[in-house]
Amino acid sequence: MKTKWKVVLGVTAVAVTGGAIAGGIQYSKRGIVTVQTGRVARQDLVSLVTASGEIKPRNYYNVGNAGAIARITEILVAEGQQVAKGQLLARLESVQPEAEVAAQRATVSSSEAESAAAEASLRAADENIRTLQAGIDRAKADLEKARINFARTEKLFEEKLIAQQEYDQRKIEIQSFAAGLREAEARLTQAQAQKMQLSASLSASQKRISLAGANLKRAQDVLQRTQVVSPINGMVTNLPVRVGETVVPGIQNSPSSLIMTIADMSLITAEVKVDETDIVNVKMDQFADITIDAIPNKTFKGRVIEIGNTAILRSTGLAASQSAISSQEAKDFKVVIALIDPPAEIRPGLSCTAKVTTATRQKALSIPIQALTVRQKGDLEPQSKGGVQAAAKLDPVAEKARKEEIQGVFVINGERAVFRKVETGITGATDIEVTGGLKEDDEIVTGSYKVIRTLRNDAKVKVDNKVPVRSES
Repeated sequence: MKTKWKVVLGVTAVAVTGGAIAGGIQYSKRGIVTVQTGRVARQDLVSLVTASGEIKPRNYYNVGNAGAIARITEILVAEGQQVAKGQLLARLESVQPEAEVAAQRATVSSSEAESAAAEASLRAADENIRTLQAGIDRAKADLEKARINFARTEKLFEEKLIAQQEYDQRKIEIQSFAAGLREAEARLTQAQAQKMQLSASLSASQKRISLAGANLKRAQDVLQRTQVVSPINGMVTNLPVRVGETVVPGIQNSPSSLIMTIADMSLITAEVKVDETDIVNVKMDQFADITIDAIPNKTFKGRVIEIGNTAILRSTGLAASQSAISSQEAKDFKVVIALIDPPAEIRPGLSCTAKVTTATRQKALSIPIQALTVRQKGDLEPQSKGGVQAAAKLDPVAEKARKEEIQGVFVINGERAVFRKVETGITGATDIEVTGGLKEDDEIVTGSYKVIRTLRNDAKVKVDNKVPVRSES
């Protein structure tokens, strides 16, 4: 054989051998998944609930018109001004209320004068009755004396010791005194009846005084409502009206005209809306960090003082209980956080973000959140064949058990990734606490997201923890 053909055969043999070796290597790599891994470690975890809202004073009052329709005649404060409780803020037109007060005062004075006159007449009647009673007593005494004298005279007349004239005179005296007694008793009866009339008149006068006093009080209340005063110590945070505008009182479901808002700035709060999935973790007196958009690069401390019990529809801002239509849309709950040391430049209505610390763990066993995944129980079982698998599919109970979802992570075991069920605790910003299923320094699969989502139990893996290099455009 020529040397030329020997070389060709040798090269061909080497090529075939190299191809076979390369094919064997590629075949051995079939089914291997490249993953990124990390170690189960201990660290301090802080669970936060983040919510946004606005700054509001804890107590504030919307001062409106509580009287009749009236025109604003004077405004004595400006927006942003500090006011004291009871301070006069504005005046409303008060011509008619003042006239009504004056009229009712005149009525009260007239009624009081009538009552005083009736009382004086009643006292005079009492005095007259006492005088008449004394006259009756005197008339009775005179009559009794006359009767005694007549009895004595009658005895003497029967014995023929006195004349007929004296006898008749004594008899006439008795009749005269008896008539005087009857007259005195009649005058007493008349005086008593007059006293009853005066008593009724006095009672009526006193009732008229009470009625006039009530009307005066009502008129004074209406007049007082034309003087708008501050109900608390605070700041004027809203002043939407001007002098000359007309304000109306509230009727039925329509609120009254707003004159101004007085806010108690001694307690400032951040009123935020917490998602329904996080509200169960928020508790009273938990601390929070508040950032205010208008005051950048500063964080303020606060404490939870109120947690709403009514869900608020995110689309409308109304309570879910007020909606006549059942809705599956997202809902929020109101949480009020009191700022511990609010800045002097803070204003109601500023947008803010609160991060409520719901739980803390010191040196907790933790893993990255993205490492946690869910698999169905049937996907973790060894693949069965033939009739066994078909029979399992026909059994509804077994099929339901196979679809049970299990939370866990993939643990590196040699060259394979094995799914392991884990129990979790609080969730931090990027890591989650593990309370069972793993131990410290276990190597687990942490990426990529696509790999974790599709990785099968007991799959062959290749660990590559190199940081991917971004190609520059």
